[in-house]
Amino acid sequence: MTRILKTVTLVATIAFAPFVANRVHAEPTAISAREEVKYPAGWEPTAHRDETRPQFSYNPLGGPRHQGAFLITSSDSIGENGWFQKPYAVVGGTYVHFAADRKTTHVLASYRSAVARIVWLDARGRPVLARVPEGLESTSGTVPLAEPEHPLDKETTSEGWTRVEGTYQVPPGATQAIVELHLQWAPKGHCAWSDVRFEQTQSPPSRKVRLATIHHVPTGQSPRTNCEEFAPLIERAAKQRADLVVLGETIPYVGVKKLPHEVAEPVPGPTSDYFASLAKQHGVHIVVGLYEQDDRVVYNVAALLGPDGKLIGKYRKVCLPHREIEQGVTPGNEYPVFQTKFGKVGLMVCYDGFFPEVARELTNRGAEVIAWPVWGCNPLLAQARACENHVYLVSNTFCDVKANWTISAVYNHAGEPIVKANNWDDIAIAEVDLNERYFWRNNLGDFHSMVQRHRPPPAGNVELQPASDSK
Repeated sequence: MTRILKTVTLVATIAFAPFVANRVHAEPTAISAREEVKYPAGWEPTAHRDETRPQFSYNPLGGPRHQGAFLITSSDSIGENGWFQKPYAVVGGTYVHFAADRKTTHVLASYRSAVARIVWLDARGRPVLARVPEGLESTSGTVPLAEPEHPLDKETTSEGWTRVEGTYQVPPGATQAIVELHLQWAPKGHCAWSDVRFEQTQSPPSRKVRLATIHHVPTGQSPRTNCEEFAPLIERAAKQRADLVVLGETIPYVGVKKLPHEVAEPVPGPTSDYFASLAKQHGVHIVVGLYEQDDRVVYNVAALLGPDGKLIGKYRKVCLPHREIEQGVTPGNEYPVFQTKFGKVGLMVCYDGFFPEVARELTNRGAEVIAWPVWGCNPLLAQARACENHVYLVSNTFCDVKANWTISAVYNHAGEPIVKANNWDDIAIAEVDLNERYFWRNNLGDFHSMVQRHRPPPAGNVELQPASDSK
């Protein structure tokens, strides 16, 4: 380990090498020599500097299964940052899986302060180049260094243990991976890490899904007729093997010259039941917009219907323009994300897309695809919401393509419309792989994980978690 540390110090001419030397290795042997605690083989505690070093310990009977736990405790300084680390041998091109259990107490933002990192190095302890996806070799420009991986938080048990997990392909030049278990920026915080696993695994299977949007404006003859006009279009989409079909906003309301409360109905109710029957008939998922009546309250809703003919869930529009406010519509206040057969889907409606918060909240909750019925808006907003969150976004609009305004399209992680409807009643379909990571050239690594790990903590005073031994 000492030889690797010296080597890293000498490669200051390589981009980010000083960062790796200070961040990853930071003279762990010299620091750990003062430790009296016995740690499992290969593991050692370290910190950037002695003055920012938290307290380290190890409980051989800790953790949710009493298999041992690494413990890090901070003093009252926000600048403390320490971690346990261990090197693992890896082979370029293969896949590895990381998993660990984590529990924190008195930590304001665990997703930001209690993180796991995987750093890729070559045999001499130097950074390696990133893997460029096949087909992008000639267009990627200068190949960046392989950035650290940040495994994501998964489910949390009733006892407060959160599973942290991720599967990664080893960069071509890497021969070792440094696994780090952190506690940072958490005054008087405490973190326990347990049941850490890092092992070679199989390549994850692809998760291909066909996303579709239908570019149609209802005629407004009646609320029911508006709905029925979509039946042949949904059938066409199904014949093109669509998995998810996104329709427009407030479909029963369009063009009928009634107020929202005059066409509002329960969900589930007549409109959602009708589209649920079409979803079951054709074996597709459908997203449809309508006004919901719940007791005396009216909401603008997007409903997600499954291929079994059941309502998977609904989202109530959070951001309302003044016109809807003046018409007595009430905003929602939740950001549900729904598990489907192909992946996790989030919904937002029209004016929601004018603000980054809604799409970000959906992404924070795991959305891989965001369906967006939108009457009309600046088309740059769709690009921004897809790009800033690295999610697939499916928009459906009532705007004429000739207006050079909002389009009905499928956007990729780069915010590019990979397919779009060019004419009325067009069906735009794109096949995407939800397991394919987006190649981010700007030295940020997998930005989808950065969204979870790097976003700011809540502003103001937030009640901290209750004290616990976190053993």
